[in-house]
Amino acid sequence: MPIGLVCSPVRGRHDHGVVTADREAVIRLVVRGPGGREARTTAVVDTGFNGWLSLPRSLIERLRLPWRERESALLADGNESLFDIHEGRAIWDRGLRRIPIHAADATPLVGMSLLAGYELKVQVRVGGKVTIKSLPRRKSG
Repeated sequence: MPIGLVCSPVRGRHDHGVVTADREAVIRLVVRGPGGREARTTAVVDTGFNGWLSLPRSLIERLRLPWRERESALLADGNESLFDIHEGRAIWDRGLRRIPIHAADATPLVGMSLLAGYELKVQVRVGGKVTIKSLPRRKSG
């Protein structure tokens, strides 16, 4: 089985998540590691995070996701921090995508790189829908 993140397909318009009482837009994910190991998690959609996905180090270790590199990032508070980046695969829009996963001992985050090419719609109220829809591809030329 491939290493990866599994979420429901994105083709067309689908409700993928919900807005919590803390006004966070969250989506449910299943993260899969080598040998079929998997874990269910909920991730906050973070438009200020330009990465792909962050997961707690304990989950990355439990799933044995392979280490790729160390990278520095500028945090919202202005401080710079180092993050270990691991490799994963995501089932997204009915296809398998290889993605970098940041190790961060905090709530899992879905970043803008994973959402690139998609429309994110959030009904900002408790219980509101979080909808992700693929955008038409731009014509080059």
